[in-house]
Amino acid sequence: MSATKRDYYEILGVPREASGDDIRKAYRQLARQYHPDVNKNADAEARFKEIAEAYEVLSDEQKRAAYDRFGHAGPQMGGFGDMGGFSGFGDIFEDLFAGFGMRPRAAKRGPRRGADLRLDLSITFEEAVFGVEKELEVPRHETCPRCQGSGAEPGTSPIRCPQCNGTGEVRRVQQSILGSFVNVTTCPRCNGEGEVVMTPCTECRGQKQVQVTRKVSVSIPAGVDDETRVRLEGQGETGLHGGPPGNLYVVLHVQPHLYFQRQDYDILLEVPLNIVQAALGDEIEIPTLDGPQKISVPASTQHGKTIKLKGKGVPRLQRSGRGDQIVIIRVVVPTNLDEKQKQLLRELGKSLRKEHIPPADKGFFGKVKDALGV
Repeated sequence: MSATKRDYYEILGVPREASGDDIRKAYRQLARQYHPDVNKNADAEARFKEIAEAYEVLSDEQKRAAYDRFGHAGPQMGGFGDMGGFSGFGDIFEDLFAGFGMRPRAAKRGPRRGADLRLDLSITFEEAVFGVEKELEVPRHETCPRCQGSGAEPGTSPIRCPQCNGTGEVRRVQQSILGSFVNVTTCPRCNGEGEVVMTPCTECRGQKQVQVTRKVSVSIPAGVDDETRVRLEGQGETGLHGGPPGNLYVVLHVQPHLYFQRQDYDILLEVPLNIVQAALGDEIEIPTLDGPQKISVPASTQHGKTIKLKGKGVPRLQRSGRGDQIVIIRVVVPTNLDEKQKQLLRELGKSLRKEHIPPADKGFFGKVKDALGV
C-alpha cells in the first residue's frame, strides 16, 4: 500500500526542512480547504484524510524521523506504528467491512455525569436554629446553547478522529523478547471521543460547555450546625452526552452569637449576678431564642449553679422536639465601691461566720481515682 502513497511533504506542500510551525500552518490551511463540511467535491473526504495522515506523521518528531529515513514504512517500525490510525489495522478493517455497509466500531462516548460543585454559605446563629430560605448565585458549566454541545460551529459537524479512526483508542504494537504485544490507550487527539472538531463553536470554543451563573434556592432546615452540608441534587454541572447533572453541596458556616453558645441541641447562656441577688434571690429577665423571658433565681444561689429552661434550645434535626436552654449563674464581686458601700459590707461581714479553712484537696491522682471510680 505504501508504494501508492504520495509523499507527505508534497501533500502538505512544504519542503523537507520545514519547521514544526510551518507544517502546522500548512495543515490548518489545507484542512479548512478540504473539510467535507465545506468542500462538497467527491474527493474532498479522501483528500482531507490524506492531509490528516501526512500531518499525523510529520507533526511527531519520532515518526517524522522514521519517515525521513525509511519512507512510508518508517513510522510503523520500532513501535512507532499507530495501529488505530490511517496506516494500521483501522484502514484494513474499514476496507474489508465497507462492502457490507459496516463501519469501524464507534468511540466509547457514553453518558458522563456532570461534576459536583461546592458553595460555602455564611448564616446567622438564629438562621441555623430556625432554618431559612436562601437564594444563591451559582457559577457552573452548562451545555453550550449555540452548538447544543457538539463543540462545532453551527452548520458544521465534528469529524471522525483521523488518529484513532473513530475508535477513541490508540493501539500500539511493541516487540519484546517474549514476542509482540498490543498496548491500548486513550487517543490523545480526541481524548477518547472518537471525533474532532475542525471548526470550533465561536461561543464555547469547542469545549461544548459554557460557564453561566444561575440563581438557585436552598432550603436550610431548622437545627443545622456549623459545617453542615446541604445537598441540592441535580444543581451541579451539566453532564455530557446526555449524562445526568452533578450535585451542588452547600457547606454552612454559622456565625457566633453575642450571648449564646451551642452544645449539641442545648443553648448555653451565662448570666452575671451581684452578691445580693445571689444571696437573697431575685427575678430577672434573660434573652432566649424565642425572646425575653423572666426567671426566678432562688436565694443562696452559688457561683456556677445552672437553671434549665425546658424546650428553649435548638430544634432537633429530622426529629421532633427541641433541646433546652441552660442558664449558668456567674456571681460577680463588685469593684470600685464607694465608702458607704464598703462600710455596709464591713457591717455585714461582722455578722457572718468567717470561713477561711480551705477544703481538703485530693490532688491530681485523687481526682483521677474519683473519675475512674477506683
